[in-house]
Amino acid sequence: MSKKAAKNALSSKQQDELLETLKARFEKHGKRHKGIEWSDVQKKLEKQPEKLSVLHEMECTGGEPDVVGHDGGTFVFYDCSAESPAGRRSLCYDREALDARKENRPEGSAADMAAEIGIELLTETQYRELQKLGAFDLKTSSWIETPAAIRKLGGALFCDRRYDTVFTYHNGAQSYYAARGFRGSLRV
Repeated sequence: MSKKAAKNALSSKQQDELLETLKARFEKHGKRHKGIEWSDVQKKLEKQPEKLSVLHEMECTGGEPDVVGHDGGTFVFYDCSAESPAGRRSLCYDREALDARKENRPEGSAADMAAEIGIELLTETQYRELQKLGAFDLKTSSWIETPAAIRKLGGALFCDRRYDTVFTYHNGAQSYYAARGFRGSLRV
């Protein structure tokens, strides 16, 4: 469990409200999770209140988490907000990039915030899977997990969707933009 989720354990009322929000989103977007029953997801979530706290943080930062699949008995949630989550923008890629900035430092990094929330940055494969479920990041972009060889050279990867096509780009890991955030995943 993340430090933030542990510190912010949800009351039973908050848990109920979050479950209602997640259920409504689940029912509204059935294409994202064909063959999965909400009752199965809810049972799993009720047994893992620490995961509910993480989903709450995803929700509070604008991620609109939803179930996008399952792996055996594990349900997979991704941030499904239309644009990169508003509460997770203007961040450089990771702590190393943040520490290297001498001027005009952003408030944090995508990797640090993801760890604090308790989620993983989407990989390029996961990002492309998400885009098969709808049109995301039409005006924004999202940092993605970057291979170590690229990061070692100072770069980081991000994706967006333009012209009905998903693009993967590179930037210096120290860069940050008001329209770039990150999307995460959580396994429950």
